[in-house]
Amino acid sequence: MNKLIFLLFLFLLFAGFDLPLHNNDNAIIGNWMSTDNNLEVEVFKTRNEFKARVIWFDDSDNKSDPMNARLDSKNSNKALRSRKIIGLEVMHGLEYDSDDNEWQNGWIYDSSSGKIWSAKASLTEDGRLKVRGFWHFQFLGQNIYFKRVS
Repeated sequence: MNKLIFLLFLFLLFAGFDLPLHNNDNAIIGNWMSTDNNLEVEVFKTRNEFKARVIWFDDSDNKSDPMNARLDSKNSNKALRSRKIIGLEVMHGLEYDSDDNEWQNGWIYDSSSGKIWSAKASLTEDGRLKVRGFWHFQFLGQNIYFKRVS
């Protein structure tokens, strides 16, 4: 019996079977820095929904308007334009799909344009967080990559 279990383990190992470590819905929780080093977000979970909020961004484009004072001035909803960018939830609604091993059906907000896009996220083989924002169809989108901040 032990020999059978050992052979089954070897088969699964060589068949490319994903161990639970690679199929973890909470794997994206934590702080992430964009690979351009201009944005840091915190990904967190509320119930079964994954969200992200801005915790730092590069404000060198306008030193007279520092990061801690910048407002969501381009929001299409005028009532929301007084919100600070720091702490702003910029992604919400992501739900983990264990079949595809990715987070889907979310929304991402671009405060630089005031636009909201559909979003999905996944982890790359090298451990980066890949976030895809798109308009209606995934091929009409753009990827943003993040590296984990320890």
